[in-house]
Amino acid sequence: MSGGSESAISREEVAHLARLSRLALTDDELDQYAQQLDSILAHVAQVSEVAADDVPGTAHPAELANVLRPDVVVPGLSTEEALSGAPAVEQDRFAVPQILGEEQ
Repeated sequence: MSGGSESAISREEVAHLARLSRLALTDDELDQYAQQLDSILAHVAQVSEVAADDVPGTAHPAELANVLRPDVVVPGLSTEEALSGAPAVEQDRFAVPQILGEEQ
């Protein structure tokens, strides 16, 4: 697909894919999507031409290291500390208004 005028995907193929996907596309949309998909496939073909077998595949161009902090256990809040700012407390739990209208 280097500079040729032949399309990588035809309008009929796009219509077929639309039918398989259960998409109702207008004639204008079929033309538009055929052109867009053809452009995408042409770019993929162009990239495939320059990809060298001796170049390792990468997920990111820069070398990355683990940037997460160490997983260290630290003491959490006590029940009293966690509930200290609650507007209402019942049986050492947050008390919230009933929303379902039924007793649980």
